[in-house]
Amino acid sequence: MPISYEGPPPASAAWREGDDPGERRFVDLGPFALELGGALPNVRVAYETFGALNEHGRNAVLVLHALTGDSHVAGPAGPGHLTPGWWDELVGPGKPLDTDRWCVVCPNVLGGCQGTTGPASAAPDGRPWGSRFPKITIRDQVAVEVALADALGIERWAAVIGGSMGGMRVLEWMVMEPDRVGFAVALAVGAAATADQIGLCAAQVAAIRSDPRWCGGDYYDARPGEGPHVGMGLARRIAHLSYRSEAELEIRFGRDEQPGEHPLLGGRYAIEAYLDHQAGKLARRFDANTYLVLTEAMNTHDIGRDRGGVAAVLQDVRVPMVVGGVYSDRLYPLRLQEEIAELVPTCDGVRVVHAPYGHDSFLIEVDGVGSLVQEALERVLVHAR
Repeated sequence: MPISYEGPPPASAAWREGDDPGERRFVDLGPFALELGGALPNVRVAYETFGALNEHGRNAVLVLHALTGDSHVAGPAGPGHLTPGWWDELVGPGKPLDTDRWCVVCPNVLGGCQGTTGPASAAPDGRPWGSRFPKITIRDQVAVEVALADALGIERWAAVIGGSMGGMRVLEWMVMEPDRVGFAVALAVGAAATADQIGLCAAQVAAIRSDPRWCGGDYYDARPGEGPHVGMGLARRIAHLSYRSEAELEIRFGRDEQPGEHPLLGGRYAIEAYLDHQAGKLARRFDANTYLVLTEAMNTHDIGRDRGGVAAVLQDVRVPMVVGGVYSDRLYPLRLQEEIAELVPTCDGVRVVHAPYGHDSFLIEVDGVGSLVQEALERVLVHAR
C-alpha cells in the first residue's frame, strides 16, 4: 500500500518476504564473493521491467537508481509500492524512455531494502542480517547487476542510465563490462567520491549510529515507533540540505515561519518543518541499515582505484557516453562532470540541466533531464545502425 502517515512508523520500512510483491520480479543469483572479502551465500535481486524485448533482444535499457530509490522507476503507488515511480514522468509510452520502443529494466541495488538482498533480508539462520551484513562497494553492486543481465539473457544493454549513486554504477559498467554497454548516460556524478561528499556521508552515518535505538544494527524486532528514526531523520536532514541549492531554499522558505508557529517562542521556521517532513517520510519507506550500507558504498566510489588512477581509466574508455550535470548542484558540482567529459574520448562535453533545485534536479527537472535522455537514446539508435 502507499505510505500511511497514521500511527508511528515501523522500525524498518524495508520490503520483507511475505509482503505484497507489487510489480517486482525476483532472481536468485546464488553465492557472491565480495570485493573487500567475505561472501553472501545467496543474492536475490528484485527488479521491474517496462516494455518488451524485441526479437533480437537489442532494445534493453538498464536504469540505475540513487541512494533511496528502488526498482519502482515508473508506475503509481499501490500494493507493494509505497511511493510512485521515481522517474515516472520519464518512463512509459511516448515518454523520453519510450517503452513502446525500449525495454527498461530497473533493479533494486545490492544492499537495498526493497526486495534485493540487504541488511533487512533474512540470513541463512532466518533472522535479518542486521549488524552482520558485510561491507559492500559500488563494484559489488555492478557485479550483481552483471549477473542479473546474465540471468535475464541480456548479452548487451542498448544503454545504461543512472544519476548520483546510479551514475557511479554507470561509470563502473563502462570500465568493468565495456562490451556489454552500447551507450552510457551518467548524470550528476563524479569519477570518485570527493572529500566533501565523504565528509557529508560520514556525518550522516554518525547520526544513525549515535541513535540508541539503532542497537548496533539489530533493531528489526522493535515495535513501531521504536526504530532508529531519530538518527536516520538527522541523516536525511543533512543529506537533503546538500541535495537542494541554497538559492532555491532561500526563495522557497527564506526566514518564513511555519504557519501557526513562532520560532522566537519555540516554534519552527518553514525550512525546519520541511526538513522534519522529509525525515518523517523517509522513516516510512526506508531502512536505517540500508542507508548506512549504501552511504558507505558510495564512499568507496573511485573509478581509478587499483586501476592506475582516474585519468588513466577514463582515457581508455571506448563506450559512447553522455554526461549530464546540474548548474545548481553543490553536492556534485559541474566541475566533476567536466572532468569526466574532458578525459573520456567518446564524450563530447557536458549536457547542463539549467534547473534551480540542486542535485535533486536529475530527479525532478523533467523537461531538461528528459531532453538529455531522449537525445542520448537517439544517439543509441545511430550507433546501432
